Order: sequence, then C-alpha cells, then structure tokens
Amino acid sequence: MSIPTGKRPPVLPEEDDEGGAGTMSWEIGEEAAGQRVDKFLTAAIEGETVSRSQIQDWIRDGHVLVGGMKVKPNAKLQAGSALTLVMPDAAPIEAQPEDIPLNVVYEDGDVIVIDKPRGFVVHPAPGHASGTVVNALLHHCRDLSGINGSLRPGIVHRIDKDTSGLLMAAKNDLAHASLAQQLKDHSVTRRYTALVYGNVPHDRGTIDAPIGRDTSDRKLFTVTEKGAKRAVTHFNVLERFGDYTLVELQLETGRTHQIRVHMKYIGHTIVGDPFYGGRAGRTLGMEGQALHAGVLGFDHPRSGDRLLFESPLPQDMEHALYMLRTR
Repeated sequence: MSIPTGKRPPVLPEEDDEGGAGTMSWEIGEEAAGQRVDKFLTAAIEGETVSRSQIQDWIRDGHVLVGGMKVKPNAKLQAGSALTLVMPDAAPIEAQPEDIPLNVVYEDGDVIVIDKPRGFVVHPAPGHASGTVVNALLHHCRDLSGINGSLRPGIVHRIDKDTSGLLMAAKNDLAHASLAQQLKDHSVTRRYTALVYGNVPHDRGTIDAPIGRDTSDRKLFTVTEKGAKRAVTHFNVLERFGDYTLVELQLETGRTHQIRVHMKYIGHTIVGDPFYGGRAGRTLGMEGQALHAGVLGFDHPRSGDRLLFESPLPQDMEHALYMLRTR
C-alpha cells in the first residue's frame, strides 16, 4: 500500500534575507485570495504558541505589511500581493534546572537517551516554562548543547507530550550536529508501536502525504497541499483484533503529529488520541493515546558505533492488548 504525496503547495513562507530569521514573507496565490489577513497568518505560522488574538495585535501594531502597507486584521488578501510579517522580539525565557526524575536508558559524555512517560512535555514554551524534559535534563546533566538556544538546549528531536518512549539529547554541540545530520539523512532508526481503530487491510505500506496546519483549528495538523511539508511514514501490521489493529510505524520524516495525522488520513486513528481519535468510550482503559516510541537507533557522534535501544510498552497499553487477546 502506498499513498502518494500531493503537488507542491502554492503558498509557502520564506525567510527574508533583509529582515533575518524574525521576518517571514508570502506571495499570495489564487487559493488564498479573499482570506482575512489574521486568519491566513494564524494558519500559516509554524509553532503552537501564537494565538489569533496575538496575531491581531501584531497587525494593529504594524508588524504585518501587505504590499508594503499596514493593514487591519480583517483586511482581505488579493492574489499576487506580498504579505510580510516582522516578528516582534519575544520576552526572554530561559529553561531552569529542576529536580524531576528521569528514566535514563543510556548516558555518556556526549549523549543521553531517556524513556519519556506519556504526558511529559519535551521543552519549555511561553506559558509552559517549567516541568519539562529540558528542565529535568538541565538538572541531571548540568550542561547540554546550545545549538537550539536557551529554550531547547540539547533537544535534537521531539516526541509529542501524549506519546511515550525513547528520546535522545545532545550534551555538546559536536554531538548535536552529528545527531541532527543523521536525522536529516534519515539514518536514525525511529520505530513506534500503535494500537489503532479498525482493521488495517494491508500488511505493510507507506503513507507519503504532505502535512500542514489545519485551517479550521490551528492547534491541529492535517494532510493538505497548503503550506505543507512532505511527510513519509512506513507501517507494518503486527497483530489484528478485528476492530483494532496493532501496527509498527517507522518515520522517514519528523513532522509535528505526523503518525497521528497519517493514521487519521488512512482511516485508522490511534486509540485514546485526545485530538485525532474521535471515538470516545472505546479506549480499552487506556490512560492516554496508544502510541509508543519503542525503538531508537543512531551512530554515536564520537565513536561512530551503532547504538540501538528498545523500550517496553506502557502498562496500560499492555493491558489493552491483553484484553483484546483474551476477549
């Protein structure tokens, strides 16, 4: 089974060489003509911490220009016009060490691998500056790579708050650069186990479908051609239970909510998924979503040795499988 990608999206944000990393610009295509400026930007901006009201404030404060002119939040876009957002300086936030227990799977002078429980946020963000994996790592390691700045020190990749399993972090810039390049080269092994609704008919397959922000709810993502990035997920059926299927998934790319969005796209949402699941009352006693990052492999950034780690399924997920196997 192979699900192909769509065409390249006609509207893509680009960094402005003059304005630096804090400036984004769009050339408005026919499909975006007639949209309100604030609605368009809400859907287009990467990240999950900027609200529509914040964007409206930026527009009123003159941080948004259409054709080089200030506009109102409800101004309608026209095809062919240039939209520019000059991001205002954010209030500085710096992650602080916190004595939070970590399940350390592997650690040396360059890297650390932890087994993250479900519900544990990976890094701080505005409005959520503490109680994260980064805060715990700073206390445990004392020092992490600085490539991703003060909010995400050491963080090379993420897994969702609602996903459990293996996560690697870099203790220095050499390690960070190596691990980041391996992710870019798709040489990092990342395999997940998920329990999904329905009977997945194909034993294996590849979902190659672009993911972008859902314009109806900017906290969610969807398969779309608008403002999207290529996303590829490979899957393999492990066990079928009639109305449920246990699958193993391997990421080729690492988009936000990628597995959850792709499984919804093919009609098999993850059991217990609070945002994409949509099947209340059929969670088999799960305390959250049944998605676990169970296998992580990479080349050690200094020695070059191949490292491979495995993590057992969470207890509630094991119990759900027991219920399905013995009913």
